Amino acid sequence: MTQRHPDFEQEQERLTYTKHYMQQLLEESKRDVKSAQENIRHAMADLDYLDSSLSYLNILTNARFFEMARSQKEGLESIQQKPYFARIHFKKDGEESEMLYIGKTSLFHRETQEPIIVDWRSPVANVYYDGRLGDIEYEVRDDTFTGYLYSKRQYTIEHGELKSVNDIDLTTNDELLQEALSGKADVRLTEIVSTIQAEQNDIIRAHLKQPILVQGAAGSGKTTIALHRISYFLYTMGEHFPADKLMILAPSKLFMDYIADVLPELGVSKICQTTYTEYVMAATSIKLKLQDSNLKLAILTEQDAPDEMLLWQSRMKGSLTYKDLLDIYLFDYEQSIAKQFEDIFIEKYRIMKSNQLKKLFLQEFSYMPVEKRLERIKLILQAHVRQKKKEILFVLSKKYDESLDKALYGIRDDAKRKIAVTKLIDERDYRIPLIEKQSKTTASSYMKRFKKANIKKMYRDFVTDEQFLTDIATHWTDEQRLSFLQTHSRESWELEDLAPLYYMHSQLKGIEGKWKMRVVFIDEVQDYSIFQLAALKEGLETDMFTMVGDLAQGIYSYRALTSWEPVTDLFTRASYKTLQKSYRTTIEIMNMANSILMQMDEDLPLVEPVVRHGIEPQYYQMNELEGQRIVSLLQEIRSRGHHSIALICKTTTEAKLIATQLNDLLPFQLLSDQSDIDQSKLLIVPSHLAKGLEFDAVLIVAIETPFRQHSIDRKLLYVAMTRPMHELHLIGPSREHFLLEAPTIIS
Repeated sequence: MTQRHPDFEQEQERLTYTKHYMQQLLEESKRDVKSAQENIRHAMADLDYLDSSLSYLNILTNARFFEMARSQKEGLESIQQKPYFARIHFKKDGEESEMLYIGKTSLFHRETQEPIIVDWRSPVANVYYDGRLGDIEYEVRDDTFTGYLYSKRQYTIEHGELKSVNDIDLTTNDELLQEALSGKADVRLTEIVSTIQAEQNDIIRAHLKQPILVQGAAGSGKTTIALHRISYFLYTMGEHFPADKLMILAPSKLFMDYIADVLPELGVSKICQTTYTEYVMAATSIKLKLQDSNLKLAILTEQDAPDEMLLWQSRMKGSLTYKDLLDIYLFDYEQSIAKQFEDIFIEKYRIMKSNQLKKLFLQEFSYMPVEKRLERIKLILQAHVRQKKKEILFVLSKKYDESLDKALYGIRDDAKRKIAVTKLIDERDYRIPLIEKQSKTTASSYMKRFKKANIKKMYRDFVTDEQFLTDIATHWTDEQRLSFLQTHSRESWELEDLAPLYYMHSQLKGIEGKWKMRVVFIDEVQDYSIFQLAALKEGLETDMFTMVGDLAQGIYSYRALTSWEPVTDLFTRASYKTLQKSYRTTIEIMNMANSILMQMDEDLPLVEPVVRHGIEPQYYQMNELEGQRIVSLLQEIRSRGHHSIALICKTTTEAKLIATQLNDLLPFQLLSDQSDIDQSKLLIVPSHLAKGLEFDAVLIVAIETPFRQHSIDRKLLYVAMTRPMHELHLIGPSREHFLLEAPTIIS
């Protein structure tokens, strides 16, 4: 039996005190919420017969109070069962030593303002994650403070009950981490705060006003780090960057469902969570029916030899060279607009010269999207017309007054004088109202010559313009140009077209404020092309990106990144970090996955598993799927306490086939990128959808479609092998189907 910590009873009393105080605050918050709701109800009822402005003010005040009370209530409820997970005994130089308890959110005593719980994101909490016992230093808003760390303590608290107390030095390889790693996949994401490691903490708290790129091995915590960096960002910079101006780009809706519980747990709400495709569609309002983005992947994984023209077109569309071609096309379009500027007149009076207008368009406002420039020029024209109209009317009125005076007093003949005066008055009474009328529409009428760009049509014109591509794309071979034109002869849209469409929209129309995100977090960034990233950076006019990915899992390398160098060239201010430790899987499973990593074209370092042992990966020889053996294997896995189990196939086709074969034998869910995961069932997953997910145990089936010695296949296999936390089982006709030397065979 494990011996209890000598301070266990003392710590139990502290937990009881904390829970009791939280309960008091919770009851007050509930009363406050009810009171605010009642006050709003009364104020609404009073609107009919009281001073409306006073009643509206009352409603607004109570609404704010209600929101604060509700927020406090929800915050307390979220940590009630686990108020904190660690404690530091710390003395800041020049001050008394103090015990600080660290949790997911902060809590202060209302009367004394003493911290009962310190938020994990606060600067002093960094001492827990980074500090070794003894002399330490930490930063608060660029100021460095020094002190002494006497102890670091961790707690296991379940359902409000203290289970264990442990004193530690480093947070790496400690008991709390080992316990979390040996836990279940479906709860691990939400508990990561208590086990953040020093190298992960460095990335979470890295300079928030600079971009960061993270190459992280499978299971190194890339996703959780990105999510915690969002939480830390809002905690630290929230007053300058509202949550709805932060965006996380997830690889799929399936992935968003997987992380759905994490952000609320971290106190983050209102952040824009979407996929790249959905964001581009929303930001541009362009309606497209895209081809299934995995169709090309399926073709490439099933072909004996890859289609070189198909690969070339995908690579080309994702390159900055393609962006350069678009820039030339857009430059020509811009010049065609500039040629339409002419001198602008009211009647015969010139308001502005064409050269002035061209200069505004091509030079002064060149930093703006084309249509925004035209809108600005229209405003300038309207202002000029208003000013010039006054000058014209003043000059004309003066001219007619002088002419009338001359006619009245200078012409002696009555008949001639009458004719002259009448003519002048008629002319004046015609011209002045005409100028008044013309001036109201002069700017609008003039600007009608500039038609709004149809981005979709312009892009179609670009990809089908044979003469332009012949003249400008001189580095393309005749075969490549012909292939490109043939591919686009029929209107068809694919994922690779979204970056150029978004880029053209940003250059011609600009991105609307609603979609003008100021901070971007990208998961699985290795699946983006450099053009996708450049288009986002240009359209959003910010480089504040947090990008996490793993080149070893770059299954879309035919259209996406194959190295980080282009990214660091694009984001010149970015810091680059690596995470090579895997916290997900056992040493035995990681050793097998590393054997696949060594076969890859990229020169990638091997992943270092955290010291946690498990059973060896098992191989089951089957020439066809034996349903009853699968059922027995699942029962055996579940008997060891594992709940979330995935059966991963190389292709969607094989996944569908296996689903059919298992149809009457057991409950399962065939995952698509739109699925809501049901962890109670066996999850049948095509390998490309498994990326970013983790499970207690994984079965990889390669019967109909073996993994071959192709770049994409190796990466798909690596992805599949790095999904399980505890157990890996391989099912197929031979070990060669898994690119392995000699795994253990289970007959």
